[in-house]
Amino acid sequence: MKIYLTALIKSKADSTEEMKGYLLELLAASTQETACLQYELHQSTEDESQFIFHEIWASQEGLDLHNVQPHIQHFSQQAGPIMDGPVKIIKTTKIR
Repeated sequence: MKIYLTALIKSKADSTEEMKGYLLELLAASTQETACLQYELHQSTEDESQFIFHEIWASQEGLDLHNVQPHIQHFSQQAGPIMDGPVKIIKTTKIR
């Protein structure tokens, strides 16, 4: 069963470009995972420090494996100090 989710990540105001670089590295590594069907990065036009991932995973097992990958751990270490609050994950069901 496919897993649909949105991840909201906010950087501190003075670290937006640095965060964008870390997110692009994360995107490049995550899209190489077998279970990754979609991993799109967006940036808010109203608040440039707000980033949004729209993701689709082939299964919960694939998402679970993603969450323990070295690139996820590396991202957390790099980006953690410049995040403005925790990452917010919203799981959804596709209606149409």
